Amino acid sequence: MIKVHINCDMAESYGNLKVGNDKAILPLVDAVNIACGFHGGDPLTIETTIYAAIELGIEVGAHPSYPDLSGFGRRHMEMSAQELSACLRYQICAIKSITESLGGKLNHVKAHGALYNTAAKNKREAEIIVNTVYSIDPHLKIFAPYGSEMAKAASSKGMAVMFESFADRSYDSDGFLVSRSIDGSVISDPKNVLTQVSNILNGHLKSMDGNMIPIHSDTICVHGDHATVVESLILIRKTFGQKTNA
Repeated sequence: MIKVHINCDMAESYGNLKVGNDKAILPLVDAVNIACGFHGGDPLTIETTIYAAIELGIEVGAHPSYPDLSGFGRRHMEMSAQELSACLRYQICAIKSITESLGGKLNHVKAHGALYNTAAKNKREAEIIVNTVYSIDPHLKIFAPYGSEMAKAASSKGMAVMFESFADRSYDSDGFLVSRSIDGSVISDPKNVLTQVSNILNGHLKSMDGNMIPIHSDTICVHGDHATVVESLILIRKTFGQKTNA
């Protein structure tokens, strides 16, 4: 049976605002991308999620964003290179230190939301992210879309790249994620999520306008804040096998 590597954006609850069902999700994924407090994630949520992931042998990654807590990191922000780099370093180093203090080791970095989408296409943002991560620890992996500017920047620095695709998001014909402002951008039906995963594992996926586009993926993301994520993950595991680190 195929073993698929699944990552999930997690620890995004903030105070009384509860986001996702981290406890139910954790046993079903191989890697977690931990919110760093700038789009979601309060200190207790971050710490308890990292600790639980370490206990389960799950890869821990930092999930930094633009400083956009009120917009959940999904709004583009114009920042100078120095400001963005400092913002990223603050977030990544916090998650790295917490992980190490709890007996674990940070595995990767994956940008969040608008920052991720911008860096997929924009060489400037991509290089700022990669150069900052490299300066913190050149052995950290970078999660990035196949063929993206971020993947190219990481490869040029000799950093390991995990090419990422999304099980629960729609793509355009150029292989980029469709804006969340467009109806149908989020795939919520677990059966449709499963179909997308199946297509990805076969090296292609269907764009919103019906075209089949090639894709290479080392890890498949599901979003922890989507309502049907647990149901989707259970269906994926039943169909394609258990965790790669099981």
